[in-house]
Amino acid sequence: MAVPSLQDGIDKAGSPIKLLWKPGAAPWTPEVVEREYAGWRQEQAAWHEGVALLNLSHHMFDMWIEGPDATRLLADHGVNNFENFALGQAKQYVPVTKDGNIVTDGILAREAENKYLLSGIPAAQHWVQYHAEKGGYDVAFATDASSAFRQGGGDPKLFRYQIQGPLAKDVVERAFGGPLPETKFFHSAPVALDGRHFRALRHGMAGQAGFEFIGPWEHAAYVHEAFLKAGEPFGLVQVGALAYTTPSVESGWIPSPVPGIYSDPDLREYREQLALFGIEGQRPLNGSYFSEDIEDYYASPYELGYGKMISFRHDFLGRDALVKAKEAVRRTKVTLVFDADDVRELIGRGQDPGFVLTYARHRVENVTGLVGMTMQTASIDPVGTVLSLTLIDTAYAEPGTEVWVVWGEHPGPGTAPEADLGLPRIRATVRPAPFNQHARTLYRRNA
Repeated sequence: MAVPSLQDGIDKAGSPIKLLWKPGAAPWTPEVVEREYAGWRQEQAAWHEGVALLNLSHHMFDMWIEGPDATRLLADHGVNNFENFALGQAKQYVPVTKDGNIVTDGILAREAENKYLLSGIPAAQHWVQYHAEKGGYDVAFATDASSAFRQGGGDPKLFRYQIQGPLAKDVVERAFGGPLPETKFFHSAPVALDGRHFRALRHGMAGQAGFEFIGPWEHAAYVHEAFLKAGEPFGLVQVGALAYTTPSVESGWIPSPVPGIYSDPDLREYREQLALFGIEGQRPLNGSYFSEDIEDYYASPYELGYGKMISFRHDFLGRDALVKAKEAVRRTKVTLVFDADDVRELIGRGQDPGFVLTYARHRVENVTGLVGMTMQTASIDPVGTVLSLTLIDTAYAEPGTEVWVVWGEHPGPGTAPEADLGLPRIRATVRPAPFNQHARTLYRRNA
């Protein structure tokens, strides 16, 4: 049992919402990496028009799962199909509760027959490890926290660098002296630079072509410098922490769904195992959308666009709930394109607002009232305005639908959820998610 635990925090606060609601909470950005290198606008332009280098080495929580029951454990607690999970392949791993609510997602790579690496924010890792120990699975775990939470400091075990953009292939071929092995999307191949061995994962962001390179930290500095040198003739731009947070808005990936773990009485023991000062107790909620019921913030894999990942060919925790939910999906993931004049007038107060980033849950309304809530909102300079990943009632998800985003902060408990707070309303237009057409059509053709 953690001391203090997440359950301790909920009990002391009086409810999950009272624990998590923090108006005006600062948005998360990756640690260690410089906030800007060339400037966030130029960095966004690089992966749209040229080539960008991103450093993912410090903000991921890594957990290795190894043992005879590794595959069974992950399949029992994830919606994914494990039948043809190849060595060197990666999947977006999606665990859900028995009620079919997402815990969170993570990147799961198969490193050997009975060995996997699960990476991302640690909510999925906590869930898997808890069920492994509770269920008596024959597996062992090794973990490496993100740099902000690594006990005793020190370096990560792995480096992760992405090269992204229309010129990514040119930079990669110059760095390696030729093309990399032909690889399907989200599959990896072994590569080497001057005797330093690591892996190249075919991966992209915001619909752009690219690779993610993953290897032992001891090679990090050499590989980073080699990529910088190879990129010089192509105008390669390093991406800082601000711009790094934004491609998810274009690619349609919602990075911070609320884990569906706070209200189920059967999960009290789980909440007692979680540290209050971990991700589940400290990831704040804020925005103009407010409800006293934490379950109003839960999301299903269908709503997040993960329906195609669900395999009913195996039994898993939450399967029955997802079978029922398949025909009753209430909300759809869309991109809202903010009116540029309203952004300037209402967010920038008559001026260019500069960099906008928030994970706030803002109300989305039309003439009928509340129709959705935002999940992540950010400036996308190549688009010329602010975009917002949003869950919206399916009746209003048609591209071209006009809505308003209520911009501001509800004070939280003690004020009625529907109180008229006089907050400004920004005009917005519904567009598909992913916003980028390449990401919607060609991006996963070889997945």
